[in-house]
Amino acid sequence: MNLFVEVVQWFGDASNWSGTRGVPSRLADHLAYTVQALLIAAVIAVPIGAVIGHTGRGGFFVVGTANGLRALPELGLLTLLVMVVGIGVLPLTIALVILAVPPLLAGTYAGVRNTDPAVIDAARGMGMREHEVLAKVELPIAVPLILGGLRTATLQVIATATIGAYIGLSGLGRFLIDGLARNDYTEMAAGAVLVAVLALVVEGLLGALQRLIVSPGLRTAQARRRAPRQAPVVAGGIAS
Repeated sequence: MNLFVEVVQWFGDASNWSGTRGVPSRLADHLAYTVQALLIAAVIAVPIGAVIGHTGRGGFFVVGTANGLRALPELGLLTLLVMVVGIGVLPLTIALVILAVPPLLAGTYAGVRNTDPAVIDAARGMGMREHEVLAKVELPIAVPLILGGLRTATLQVIATATIGAYIGLSGLGRFLIDGLARNDYTEMAAGAVLVAVLALVVEGLLGALQRLIVSPGLRTAQARRRAPRQAPVVAGGIAS
């Protein structure tokens, strides 16, 4: 039978939608791993990126950290963490946080650092202190790039959270691992479809959120400023 037809039949089977092994339960677990890792990564990366972007000190740290963390192999890192802290949610969370920090750090740094100097000078001329310039001027202007980093981090975490099944955790990755163990390629394909659909839906929601909370004027202004100077910093990454 055609694999496409078998996958459609798999989704139509009520047994795959109930219980702890059903799609809703594993989808909830997958989202829980994702949200937890993103929140921790945001708490770590956004303040550091904002301070470094504002002061202009430590740009080398951002570049080195972002590039270094991106080079780590996720499965190898997860295996190492399991050997150190044991099997559970903790090693997966640490691995996902390490994966999510670079785009959030780079996006925040780029957004703050690329704020128009004339706007910053005007804020200082109005008597704002440095922390007020950062909080009331630079960070609001940096929101589009921060959200760009969040979107990149979210997609990477959703895709990588599937390896949680490798250490016995739940989530959509279970369909891939369990299907492979039973040579059930239909279940594996269904699991891959679920991960892809989840990533597309979340990406669409974050894109809509970005358009909702970022004013059209700010989007246009940032696009004009980024166009003539793509280097040295770009959303979601930093060029060398």
